[in-house]
Amino acid sequence: MKKASVRSAFLDTVPVMTGYVFLGFGFGILMHQNGFGVLWAAAMSLFIYAGSMQYVAVSLLTSGAGLLTAALTTFVVNARHLFYGISMVERYKGASQKPYLIFALTDETYSLVSQKQQPEDRSYHGYCFLVSLFDHIYWVSGTILGSLAGSLIPINYEGIDFVLTALFVTIFVEQWLSTKDHRPAVIGVASTALCLILFGADVFLIPSMGLIAGLLLLLRAPKKEVPHA
Repeated sequence: MKKASVRSAFLDTVPVMTGYVFLGFGFGILMHQNGFGVLWAAAMSLFIYAGSMQYVAVSLLTSGAGLLTAALTTFVVNARHLFYGISMVERYKGASQKPYLIFALTDETYSLVSQKQQPEDRSYHGYCFLVSLFDHIYWVSGTILGSLAGSLIPINYEGIDFVLTALFVTIFVEQWLSTKDHRPAVIGVASTALCLILFGADVFLIPSMGLIAGLLLLLRAPKKEVPHA
């Protein structure tokens, strides 16, 4: 790959690195404090790579939750990725790295690859692969560092998971400033707030995703031309 492409992808993922390393660090500490060694922590981040769901998975593992409970919890927490995948079907069409691109499509990675202008050649797929790979490396590295640090020094990790929330806010603001059409952002925020009020914090995710998808489909629906008399 061209050095310019590697440099571009790396620079674009620097904000993600600051969040992923720190949040992965917290996950590594959490795994250590619950009796899982560095190999288990690294394997979860390498092969599961599910961000907030990995934090939830620790609770599921330590509480002895059943397979059905784990499956339903995973579906609810990660349901938003269904919408990410659907919106990237055309962009990833013909990509030789498609299996990995699908696996590594996290929230922050999606934010970067979805707003990148797609060129005529296939360099876009290379850029997406590099962004996905860099973000994955950041997460795994943070996890390993956190697990090792947890075994060496006592660390109070309370509040460390707020890093991801702060990163979401930063990316949202950046996207708001980079586009003139703010309707999708307003729809997303308003729909989520409404469903949070109506359904509560435990079950609002799926209704809000459904409402957002429906409203965005209506927004994109072509207007019928009125025939002239």
